[in-house]
Amino acid sequence: MAIFTVVAGARPNFMKIAPIIHAFQKSQAEGKNLQFRLVHTGQHYDKKMSGDFFEQLNIPEPNANLGGGGGTQAEQTAAILVAFEKELMENRPDLVIVVGDVTSTLACSIAAKKLQIDVAHVEGGIRSGDLSMPEEINRMVTDSITDHFFTTSEIANTNLRKAGVAEERIHFVGNTMIDTLMAQMPRFKKPEGEIFDHLEPKEYFVMTMHRPANVDQENSLKAMIDAILAGTGGLPIIFPVHPRTAKNLQNLGINAPNLHLVEPLGYLEFNYLVKNAKGVITDSGGVTEETSVMNVPCVTLRDNTERAETIHLGTNELVGTDPKKLKPFLDKIMAGEWKHYQGIPLWDGKTAERIVDVLEAQYA
Repeated sequence: MAIFTVVAGARPNFMKIAPIIHAFQKSQAEGKNLQFRLVHTGQHYDKKMSGDFFEQLNIPEPNANLGGGGGTQAEQTAAILVAFEKELMENRPDLVIVVGDVTSTLACSIAAKKLQIDVAHVEGGIRSGDLSMPEEINRMVTDSITDHFFTTSEIANTNLRKAGVAEERIHFVGNTMIDTLMAQMPRFKKPEGEIFDHLEPKEYFVMTMHRPANVDQENSLKAMIDAILAGTGGLPIIFPVHPRTAKNLQNLGINAPNLHLVEPLGYLEFNYLVKNAKGVITDSGGVTEETSVMNVPCVTLRDNTERAETIHLGTNELVGTDPKKLKPFLDKIMAGEWKHYQGIPLWDGKTAERIVDVLEAQYA
């Protein structure tokens, strides 16, 4: 019997593990001899960032919650390392499955390898080349000790080959986040609230910003918000906002009537808004994947991306962090002249099934 421990910690992880859990459950129902244990590191620990996602995505209650949230990145890494080591010593699996590029991904990979337990990295091999991003360090360290790489694109495969990873350890399977998107799209629902009742399809923008480079420098934040307001023609802008960013905006006195700061939204509500938006303005990597598959125009407020396929084949454009460069992109969205989704290989909703097939062949 094969035993797998699946790790999730932060909000983006939940969309990535949900289809893997469902594929495991399907395999078990077919009589396959495998077991999985779900461990939540607690990196994101409030209801909106965690609980709602488990309910909406039909993820079972975790077998363990490590309570590793809060503190600096180093404190979080250390807390998760200590707690996950204990978890593994008490419930030793054949393989630990980590996803994405968050602190939990790094900490749990290290803890597993120190105990001589194999690690599989879902979304392995992606790179931005920007070492100022904690996520890039997490990716590089995790991939340096990973045994099996489940990749989302040929670009990721090439990165791994260049790093000397043997071909038999690279498994090009697609994108589990798109599995979740396709499975949940019929269930998308309009958020509750007066603001949302007055939105017309394709007549508003959705915005997300969370990276310190964009939200922690007040002058830069003000300049970017001003540029966004100037380029969106007075259309409503829905901005699910982190409390820290909301405070910064309040300090700057930004209070445009069409800029709506709202609480973080559940998965089904947020993607309902994205699917029906005229365009999305973001600094998130995952959102660029979802907008591409839903054929929604997307501009990314970053100088680099680890998801270049969303630019080459998707609906994403890399604008950078200079507000002066934003206007031509917004002009194209407003004029209805944006590029369309070309289709990204294996982003077909069947990625998790391919992952479980590989794991059964390797471990069962």
